[in-house]
Amino acid sequence: MLRSQHFSNAALMRIASYASVATALALITAKLTAWYISDSISILASLIDSSLDLLASLVNLLAIRHALQPADKEHRFGHGKAEPLAALGQSMFITGSAIMLLFQASGRLINPQPLTTGIELGIAVMLFSMLATIGLLFLQRFVIIKTNSSAIRADSLHYRSDLLINFSVIIALFLSHFGLIWLDPLMAIFIAVYVLFSAWRILRDAVDLLMDHEITDKERQQIIQTALTHSQAKGVHDLRTRRSGTTTFIQLHLELDPELSLQQAHDVSVAVSQDIQGLFDEAEVIIHQDPINDQSIEQSPA
Repeated sequence: MLRSQHFSNAALMRIASYASVATALALITAKLTAWYISDSISILASLIDSSLDLLASLVNLLAIRHALQPADKEHRFGHGKAEPLAALGQSMFITGSAIMLLFQASGRLINPQPLTTGIELGIAVMLFSMLATIGLLFLQRFVIIKTNSSAIRADSLHYRSDLLINFSVIIALFLSHFGLIWLDPLMAIFIAVYVLFSAWRILRDAVDLLMDHEITDKERQQIIQTALTHSQAKGVHDLRTRRSGTTTFIQLHLELDPELSLQQAHDVSVAVSQDIQGLFDEAEVIIHQDPINDQSIEQSPA
């Protein structure tokens, strides 16, 4: 069951990564045409953002293919860390491009240039971009819920910011038509700042995964409660968790009656392990059995 779930998750992640690349290519083509005709700095900002999306999506595609490879002799915990590594690289690319955009937009704000052509085309392209982005976001949201992929989540952050970016560009183009030419570069500066904020969120999530950050307190409490629902389980301590790719790794000490035989203790641990695995799409659970009256047990926080 877990094996078939793994292949299902892998297929969903691949579909989402291919869809992301295809969407970015379509948006770049449309925005490049609109920018060439209108010379709008806000459309250029959106074009740069979409170009970054394409680069990030390609990195994701390669990272996901590597992350989904099964564990081998040299990587016995699998290759899931490839995903946060890709997200880390994305945040660096995004930060550099946002800073470059800030300089370009600041120069145009000091010396504004009127937009005389291509405004209608620019607005039409931005509306098309919003519709395409919304469709992709629905697909990515479904995949994230099913797989908890950090790479797809980082990619989705790009496209969520695109919705705001495209809407702001439409406003800038519309108002520029009425002489508010300073709004075009000002909106580009706003976009660059927002992209920097998105890069920080991606960086933070990637570092958490690379540093083996614990899963949420709610999930940890669910693990403890599930373990203690077994009639033979007397207590839980030293619960440790982390995520790598789509897999959640869980280790805990299970306190049992010392009168149980080795076979009975093993059977209890297997049952508890299966119950905990049922809380996650993919999980590896390691349980160490401790006798309840063992004075050597460290009572560290669960």
